[in-house]
This record gives sequence, structure tokens and C-alpha cells, in this order.
Amino acid sequence: MTRSSRWLVFGCALGGLLVFHVPARSGDEPAAAVLPDARKFLAEVRERLHTDDFLLDQYTFTEKQTERRLDGHGNVVKVTSASYEVYPSAEPGHTYRKLVERDGKVLPVDDLAREDRRQAEKEAKAAARSPEVQAERRRKEAEAVEEIFRLYDIRIVGREMLDGRSAILATFTSRPGVETTTRPGKILKKFSGKAWIDEADRQLVRVEAELTDDLSFGFGILAKLRKGARAEMQRRKVNDEIWLPSEVHFIGHARLFLVKGLHVDTLSQYSDYKKFTVATEATSAPER
Repeated sequence: MTRSSRWLVFGCALGGLLVFHVPARSGDEPAAAVLPDARKFLAEVRERLHTDDFLLDQYTFTEKQTERRLDGHGNVVKVTSASYEVYPSAEPGHTYRKLVERDGKVLPVDDLAREDRRQAEKEAKAAARSPEVQAERRRKEAEAVEEIFRLYDIRIVGREMLDGRSAILATFTSRPGVETTTRPGKILKKFSGKAWIDEADRQLVRVEAELTDDLSFGFGILAKLRKGARAEMQRRKVNDEIWLPSEVHFIGHARLFLVKGLHVDTLSQYSDYKKFTVATEATSAPER
């Protein structure tokens, strides 16, 4: 799982809508539109739920990552950027992220062509086992959704307008004592926050989440993400038919290999979505 795709997993988090609590309105409050029935709303959201990783496997797009490293006082000490052309792969987890620009400089065409050839060889091997792999992927996604569905306690707290569209605002917290077995569940159980769901489409629009406990990778030897790290994700409606990520913003303090401490502010921006077909792949490849 890439660094940016870890935060896309928040799109799956709202599949964990286990309990809705609609707050009562006092008699002195002005009349407002009634919030949707909690359980019906839950069922409709869950019915349309897919992880962003699953949805993105149907599209090509451009991803730009900008990373700002900060010192202990919050001052920026280094800024780096990289732009990728992203293509689905027949092998889940092996999405083709072709680096095309680094720190504002376009990579040489020969380097891009070499990466294309390597990817073509990988795809030829993956295609032979694609049906079995895709079936296994669907099974794992279903398991993740089921697990997250029981992980979070969600409370509907109101309704807001986002970009001219009505959205249901909800808070989510991890329920104590829930054992997790999937990789997304193990990460998400340490986050809490709030989310906005498009009321008409029943789709996730925005998430703001905070890490409630330290999160270790490789038993804390490879990296440890400190409590208080924040992640924000925004999605937009593409071609008036599907909601896909537009930005993922992560801010936090990490320690690498038990020694090096980093204050990181990373922004990933997604654009140029195109439905993936063989023709898309052919026309997007650089000239040899």
C-alpha cells in the first residue's frame, strides 16, 4: 500500500456506520429539515460503498504529491514535489504510478519509455491470473467493509452545505473492545473524527480524522506515527457519475528506525480522471 493510498482508506471507513444517534432538538431551536432516518441512511450508504482503491482501478489519473518537512518549531525546512501518471493494473496492489515530473522538472522520455516496458512485462504475467486475483480482491474488500461496519460508532450531528450540495455531518469513534483482523481495520481503529456524506448520492465527500494513539509499522522499528497526527480527505463528483478523491492532506510527527524524527506535511492532489480502457493506455504512453 503506498503512502497516499493509506489515507484513501478513509473512504472505506464510513462503511463502518454501526450506530446512528440523532440528537434531539430543544423546543427553543428554530425548525429545520428533519435529518434522514438513521438506519435507512446507513443501509443506503453501505449499499453504495466501495473503497477508493477499488474505484480508482477503473480510472487513469494524475497525482501530484507535495511534501513539506518541518523543524521542531513548525518552520518549513524542505519542500519536494512529484507528479505521477497513474494506471490500473491487473494485479491488485501493483498500480502503475509512473513518475513524470520531480520538483517541477519533467523526466527524460527515455526514462519514461524504460518504465513503460517494465510495466508491460509485469502486466503480461499478471493478466494470466487476473480472474482469480480479482475474485480474491473482492473477497478481501468485503471482509474489510464488514469489519469496519462494526468498528465505528457514528453519530449524526447535523446537515451542512458543501459546494452547493447538502451533506450529512457525522462524527465517528472507534468502539472499545472490537478486535480487528484486516489491515485497514487495524489502522482505522486508532482514528476518530468527522465526515460529510452527500445527502442525495449517499457518498462520502469529506473526512477529517485524528490519530488517537501511536501507530507503529514493523513493530515500531520501521516507523512510528505519533498520536495527534491529522488526515483530511476530500472527494468530488467526476463526470457527474462517480465520487473520487480530489485531495488527501496529512500532517504529523513520525520517527523512523527508532532514531530519525520527522515533522511531515504531505498533500496529494488528484486530477485528469479518465475511464481506463486499452485505448486509454495506448494513447497515454509516451512516444518511443
